[in-house]
Formats: sequence, C-alpha cells, structure tokens
Amino acid sequence: MSLTPLDIQQQQFKIRFRGFDIREVDRFLEQVSESLAAMHAENKSLKEDLRRLKLENQGYKEREETFKRAMLNSQKVLEQMKENARKSAEIIIADAEVKAEKILNRAHNRLSQLHEDIAELKRQRMQIEVQIRSIIESHTKLLEIGKESMDALDESDGKVTVLKQPPSTFS
Repeated sequence: MSLTPLDIQQQQFKIRFRGFDIREVDRFLEQVSESLAAMHAENKSLKEDLRRLKLENQGYKEREETFKRAMLNSQKVLEQMKENARKSAEIIIADAEVKAEKILNRAHNRLSQLHEDIAELKRQRMQIEVQIRSIIESHTKLLEIGKESMDALDESDGKVTVLKQPPSTFS
C-alpha cells in the first residue's frame, strides 16, 4: 500500500490504557518506512535516468553539429551531382531518341512486310478456294453421274425382279 503525506497527517491511533496501541503504531511506521524506501529508490532511479538522459542529450547535440557540417558538405556535393546528372540525362535522352528512331524505322519496315505477306496469303486463299470449288463441282458431277447409273441399274433390277416372280395362277 502506498502512503501519501495526507495519509500520514490524518493517521490516528487508538488510545489505550497506557497510550497508543504499540502494534498499530509499529505497523503504521513500517508502512511509512516502506513507502519512504520505495520513494527513495524511485528518486534514485529517476536521478540516474535524468543523468543518463543528460548525457544522451549532450551526445545528440554533438551529433547534431556533426550532421550539420556533413549536410553542408553533402549539399555542395549534391549540387555537383545534380549538374552531372542533368548533363548525363541529356546525353541519354539524345541516345534514346536515336534508338527510338531506328526502332520506328524497323517497325515500319516490318509493318510493310506484314502487309505484303497478308496480301500474298489472301491471294493464296483465293486460289485454294477456287481449287476447292472446282474439286467440289467435279465430285458433285461424279455423284450425279453415279446416281444416274444407280437409277438405271435400279430400273433394270426392277425389270429383272418382275421376270423372276413365280407365275401366278389365274383363277
């Protein structure tokens, strides 16, 4: 249990025949002693933390100064690098434009070749369609001829069937 100064001020002990209850007073003093010991330990810890933080702060201030000097130097280097990068970028852009022009020329040539190939394929398709139509027409004629000969055979078979029938008895 943590005691506050108000707790200590308001603490009242029961009065007995010969004064305060010794056990109650001893318990209270023990609690006060524990609370004070805890406060002293906390105070010591906080002082140590404060000392450590002051040292850290001093270190940070020294680093800050070092960083400021380094930033000034790096700013100068950065400006030089920007200028060099700008010049390098101009060279790269010019080179890229030349390469892009070459790629476009190759693409146009390839496109032209593809158009020629497409025209040739269309011509070949038309030739194949004409050949297929010719084959279909000749097969159709062959089928018609075959059908006519089958019809003629069927007709002659019909005559033969009539002849083969047994003579019927007339009643």
